[in-house]
Amino acid sequence: MKKKFPFRLGTTSYIIPADIISNVRGLAESVDDIELVLFESDEISNLPDQDTVQTLCALADKHDITYTVHLPLDIVPGAIDETLRKKSVEKCLKVIKCMQAVDPFAYILHGTGNHNIMGTGSSETIHDWIPRLTKSIGEIINSGVDPGLICLETLNYPFELVENIIRKYDLSVCLDIGHILLYGYSLEDYLIKYLSRTRVIHLHGIIDGNDHQSISALDGVLLSRLFSKLFKENKKERVVTLEVFNENDFRSSLDILMGYAP
Repeated sequence: MKKKFPFRLGTTSYIIPADIISNVRGLAESVDDIELVLFESDEISNLPDQDTVQTLCALADKHDITYTVHLPLDIVPGAIDETLRKKSVEKCLKVIKCMQAVDPFAYILHGTGNHNIMGTGSSETIHDWIPRLTKSIGEIINSGVDPGLICLETLNYPFELVENIIRKYDLSVCLDIGHILLYGYSLEDYLIKYLSRTRVIHLHGIIDGNDHQSISALDGVLLSRLFSKLFKENKKERVVTLEVFNENDFRSSLDILMGYAP
């Protein structure tokens, strides 16, 4: 499926039960981009060492692939606790420094706070969360990273809450289709408002309330509308990542995609 679409087709570095290099080698002839899902915590870290980074660079050159880097999932850049906020920024900067050599297509960032904001009734107010998230993203940008490579991902909260941050720093967007649908937002509205800023799209299905499933679980009409917009709005280079985590979901998703290839 490489080079069959007017975007770079991608998937994650966790398709086969093996290390990152084994996944990249196994996937490099099927996709144009691989999302490196990295962890950095006190308990576990899968940050590549220098030899692994060099191998990733060599594989990218050999197979004409790019990498998107998913910044750590356990960070809280909008944390009320200043120590936790600073530690979250430090984790991001450590990953960015480690992965600079692979020249990432994008860095995916979760703009989380100490909340589970879904409209109203959150125990954490927007007043508490947004200024801290703004400060953290500013510190990341001030490290020298291109702000256009930082993609703030759609999560469970209404995305308009972070629009001012995106404009302030001229960030890109990661439209996570599965999250948008799972949390009941309008995909059509999100595409209208954010597609022009979208550098990365995460595509995955939902089964019994569980996301990151094969896109065979997505409505065919929805997929048709999505790909129609992507084919028409092809002014900028973009990655569409099949954000699944096993070979069965990946292969069945590729089967679905074959029906939309131009």
